[in-house]
Amino acid sequence: MTSATPPSSRSSSPQKVCHSQTQTDVLKPLLGAGVSGGGGALRKRRRVLSKDGRSNVRIEHVSGQSALYMRDLWTTFLDMQWRYKFFLFTATFAGTWFLFGVLWYLMAMVHGDLLEFDPPSNHTPCVMQMQTLTGAFLFSLETQTTIGYGFRCITEECPAAIVLLIVQLVITMLMEIFITGTFLAKVARPKKRGETVKFSQHAVVSTHEGKPCLMIRVANMRKSLLLGCQVSGKLLQTSLTKEGETVRLDQRNVSFEVDMSSDSPFLILPLTFYHLIDDNSPLRAWAAKGGGWTDPELADFELLVIMSATIEPTSATCQVRTSYLPDEILWGYEFPPVVSLSPSGKYVADFAFFDKVAKTRTAPVFKPSSPQRAYQSNGAGPVADVSDPEKIRLEQNYRDRGGERGRARDTPLSVRISNV
Repeated sequence: MTSATPPSSRSSSPQKVCHSQTQTDVLKPLLGAGVSGGGGALRKRRRVLSKDGRSNVRIEHVSGQSALYMRDLWTTFLDMQWRYKFFLFTATFAGTWFLFGVLWYLMAMVHGDLLEFDPPSNHTPCVMQMQTLTGAFLFSLETQTTIGYGFRCITEECPAAIVLLIVQLVITMLMEIFITGTFLAKVARPKKRGETVKFSQHAVVSTHEGKPCLMIRVANMRKSLLLGCQVSGKLLQTSLTKEGETVRLDQRNVSFEVDMSSDSPFLILPLTFYHLIDDNSPLRAWAAKGGGWTDPELADFELLVIMSATIEPTSATCQVRTSYLPDEILWGYEFPPVVSLSPSGKYVADFAFFDKVAKTRTAPVFKPSSPQRAYQSNGAGPVADVSDPEKIRLEQNYRDRGGERGRARDTPLSVRISNV
């Protein structure tokens, strides 16, 4: 593939449209930043989805966003990064120890148990050997962690102290259950299992079974199987509606199959998934130009690939995602084989060839099935010619069948059935 410098702006002073805090030129592509480094350098492109499946969409100006996060604390804690979780874990326990230590200290102050009150020798405190703030903090820590060193203990002198002890144990136990549950749920998330599923770095377009197909490779890096694998795609691009409205990031379905079958594949070895490029494919306009990804109108898109599967050991559902920009889809290339047979008779998957591609002998050619069918340059869909006799005949047959069904509904039998 050859690189090309992106075209310059179509006007000296392009109209500006302000989207929140980011200004973009309406004449520039949405996915392509339109910035060239000179010397034939490729323009920098923005991704909606990164190669490892993370979203690059920033959410702004959400009214009451903090309150929404606080209402769903479980998901907020799960989405929190590990360094913040450890800090919050430490701060929560240390804070509750100190908070209840202050309450124990105040109770001892009210009861006159502190040293500055010089209690008499026959005075019975609420808590034995707790006469300072440090002692109250240590008693709170020992109570919450159930250490019990033996010389600090509660007495029967203060019923309020017994109530405070029960409140501290109940509150801190619920807190420990919540924090421990979030830790276990974050460790066992299916997202980690999805990191052991590998997509090919590039997608290729070559001829398969006599038809041009877009191909990607998917491999399971573990011996444990993934059940019910389903691979689908979404094509994000700018399209123009019949009403003249520009739809940015319009999503179009891109179907993938294994050996021209949509059944769930058996992902025990690296598999190649195919998307047939035909008249119904959203990539037809791009393929009609021979994969001309340097064309600013045809190559301003992003292909998202999503694989959903069930993890065999846990029966949890995981989803793995990646994306391909036009310059990552290689026209006229194919994947070399990665599976071979060892001398001992075992199948071997050599991942040294997983991301490698080889140029095909003949470049794939996509030709529309109907010569009178035109395509919009922005990929919005085919526009059929009204003078097509085959289309007129099919429409006439459809009208005739519709008229026969309408006359059938006027019969008495149809009336009696509809009144049942």
